[in-house]
Amino acid sequence: MINFKPVDETAIPQLMAIETACHSHPWTLNTMSSCLGGRYFNVAAFENETMVGFYIGEKAGPDFTLMDICVTPSYQGKGIAKQLLAQFIEYGEQQNAENLFLEVRESNTRAIALYEYAGFIEMSVRKNYYPSDNPAKNGFEDAILMGMALSLGFQ
Repeated sequence: MINFKPVDETAIPQLMAIETACHSHPWTLNTMSSCLGGRYFNVAAFENETMVGFYIGEKAGPDFTLMDICVTPSYQGKGIAKQLLAQFIEYGEQQNAENLFLEVRESNTRAIALYEYAGFIEMSVRKNYYPSDNPAKNGFEDAILMGMALSLGFQ
């Protein structure tokens, strides 16, 4: 059974292990450390005592941004990312966020499909945003900026 709970800086080794297993260009230790606490929030997924996934979000005024979401490769395809994303959206609703945003590599079609299923829509493209090892991409890949309006201000 998967359990979910927030984590603090003591979980950085587990977060980094998942981060490096999931991304060709993972966050650095300094970036990960700087995204715990303050305006950042998170939830991690655990099977028993083993962390198997997480998300990190950022509060910026009335808007929340999904900064990172990862699931250990051996646990992918089991609905954990879907549950983490649902918790991110629910937290935004509970905190009266107006909008939710995220960026995703254009090549990450599985993630894009998940975000669209959850209700995010494509808002724009950030050209040459992510580093890429694909020679056809000249070292960079576009990011798709997606968003979801939670509160339109109508009563």
